[in-house]
Amino acid sequence: MSDFFVHPSCYVDEGSEIGAGTKIWHFTHVMTGSRIGLGCTIGQNVVVSPGVVIGDNARIQNNVSIYTGVILEDDVFCGPSMVFTNVVNPRSHVSRKHEFRQTMVRRGATLGANSTIVCGHTIGRYAFIGAGAVVTKDVADYALIVGNPGRIAGWMCQCGVKVAVGAQPPVEASCGACGKRYTSTTGVMTEID
Repeated sequence: MSDFFVHPSCYVDEGSEIGAGTKIWHFTHVMTGSRIGLGCTIGQNVVVSPGVVIGDNARIQNNVSIYTGVILEDDVFCGPSMVFTNVVNPRSHVSRKHEFRQTMVRRGATLGANSTIVCGHTIGRYAFIGAGAVVTKDVADYALIVGNPGRIAGWMCQCGVKVAVGAQPPVEASCGACGKRYTSTTGVMTEID
């Protein structure tokens, strides 16, 4: 008996690792060499490709393909039908598997529904990628990204509430919902202990 749940319609290849308390729902395929952490929820019609690493407590909504080269840290949320890529210039008649680029999604980041993350970039801690946004460069910790191409529209608290608007991080900000406080005296938004 396993300590995780896999719906009978799924394929979980031998050689993949799944953490305790994880739930994997309908029509999902977890491929050899992938690692899924503790307490994750993987929605229906998800593909987890070889070599993918998913941290603890991640939430992957329906219709997401997580391709080789993607690493998700703990507490990452992938919204419905959001998209990862792993090659910058794909062509069906040219094999570019040797050109896969790594995409790193740091702890607590949210990738909104139908957003696209172009490979080779890092999404910062607790960043928030809005629905439908297209990420074409690295994203700072706590940044709110909207549009195509994605641009900074504000700054988010760890709890998911906007704490500031504008492209520059606030010198000081506090969350009206949870009370966390932030500073950016170095030009990078950080939590005040």
